Amino acid sequence: MTIPQDGLWSIGELAERAGTTVKTVRFYSDGGLLPEASRSSGGHRRYGPDALDRLGLIRSLRALDLPVPEVRRILEDDGTGGAVLADAVAGQLRELGGRIQALRWREAGLQLVQECAPEERADRLRLIGAVAAPPNTDTLVRFWRAWLPPRMAARDRAAFLEVAVPAPPADPEPGQVLAFARLNAFVTQPCIADRPCQPAAHHSPEFRPDVLYAGLAEAYDLAAPHLRRGRAPRSGEALDCFVAAYADAFRTRDTAGFRHVLGEQLAGDPRIDRYWELVAEVLGSRDGRPVPTPGAAHDWLLAALTTEPALRAAC
Repeated sequence: MTIPQDGLWSIGELAERAGTTVKTVRFYSDGGLLPEASRSSGGHRRYGPDALDRLGLIRSLRALDLPVPEVRRILEDDGTGGAVLADAVAGQLRELGGRIQALRWREAGLQLVQECAPEERADRLRLIGAVAAPPNTDTLVRFWRAWLPPRMAARDRAAFLEVAVPAPPADPEPGQVLAFARLNAFVTQPCIADRPCQPAAHHSPEFRPDVLYAGLAEAYDLAAPHLRRGRAPRSGEALDCFVAAYADAFRTRDTAGFRHVLGEQLAGDPRIDRYWELVAEVLGSRDGRPVPTPGAAHDWLLAALTTEPALRAAC
């Protein structure tokens, strides 16, 4: 098709040149995305050759599923080096990633329902259906906010939640989806009436929660290599750091007597072992070994405390 003598195309000529429909060109023109160069004596729209490139850009952006308002912002970019386009593409990638993750969770969930015994399917479907796809961690965060001491500083609480609340895997195995669904069900159960929901230490007026949880985080990090190597609980730096965290939190000294009392107190605290077992299943393995959780580290250190052959003060 040749360009008319006046250098302008009708709406039909532009649509034909672009390989689209007149309706599409009119839609973008009416929306102000594709300005017309002029009107004919009969009131018909006329477009210049630059309209073809602009229409191609619009269609390319729409093919990326960018909404019309985003397309408008990109077209009106005043020369910021493509920053508006870069931001729009980045946002679209995030949204697309979320949709892909949702599809992967749904696929794994359907596999779980399909593969279980017929008599178990209804219960499993209800279990998985209680979790969004992709899931969020809101219920887990609420659980820990109720568990952690109320006087704990926001910064320290956030640091603890960072390691205690597992991020849902982006590309989960069916077993990870089942574990996350069970984890969600676990944290939504009410506390048993005749058992406390929090450790005894949380209720002491002398207790300094920020000191304790900062020290525990260090102790758990020290215990993690032992867990990864499958070592039996033992005395050493990790245990000393663990006991020191409690001693410092109560402004006392690490003595043999304190260790004895601490071991008895911790053994009597409410247990949430099932939470950490499910967290380990959600996290999966790394280099063929389970990822150590704070709960596993705590149990390892408590076992080391209660079985050490000779209680002694830390250096």
